[in-house]
Amino acid sequence: MSRSYNRRANQIRPVKITRNYLKHPEGSVLIEFGETKVICTASVEESVPHHRKNTGLGWVTAEYSMLPRATDKRVKRDRSGNINGRSQEIQRLIGRALRSVVDFDLLGERSIYLDADVIQADGGTRTASISGAFVAMYDAMLHLKKEGKIDKIPVKEFLAAVSVGIVDGNCVIDLDYSEDSTAEVDMNVVMTENEKLVEVQGTAEESPFSQNQLNEMIDLAQKGIQKIIKVQKETLGI
Repeated sequence: MSRSYNRRANQIRPVKITRNYLKHPEGSVLIEFGETKVICTASVEESVPHHRKNTGLGWVTAEYSMLPRATDKRVKRDRSGNINGRSQEIQRLIGRALRSVVDFDLLGERSIYLDADVIQADGGTRTASISGAFVAMYDAMLHLKKEGKIDKIPVKEFLAAVSVGIVDGNCVIDLDYSEDSTAEVDMNVVMTENEKLVEVQGTAEESPFSQNQLNEMIDLAQKGIQKIIKVQKETLGI
């Protein structure tokens, strides 16, 4: 089968992360997975939601949106209080994923708000958002440490995400839009550097898939996520 960038089934698209992409946020990146481009920002606020008050624990949450012309046809912009169901589901996923690797005791009673804005979509926007938001969040934590507000970076381990699926009967990784729109199986995997699963979202679009195929897709995701984490660390100079 022919894939973008002349990739094999087990190859992810070229990944590029640009730090300090915006001037004002404590953390900001532009992450690119091939033609998919997402701006991820991390904003620090010295307050927490009601359920965290007087606990000494911090909080991390996320919002996700897609610009009207991120795709080939204009889509309506999300409005305050009228976020579409897909955006709600994705931003909850981003928040859950990032919270899974944060030490909230070390963060202290403050919040980090993550915003993922898709400026160009070609498949894998939610996984790119998670992988980019992690770097933006880490940069925001570096900012807090530089200011003397925290003693160490409150991250338990690195984390990234990637899509996998079955296209034309083949298990493949990092689907672009043309593959995602015709896939027999579509799956998103969030995993830590130590190969612990955070979330797996998998759906048979046309026909059921076997446990062997599931295992093959998880193995593909694990190898791809390790490559993404390597890019994250190189970007951060770690």
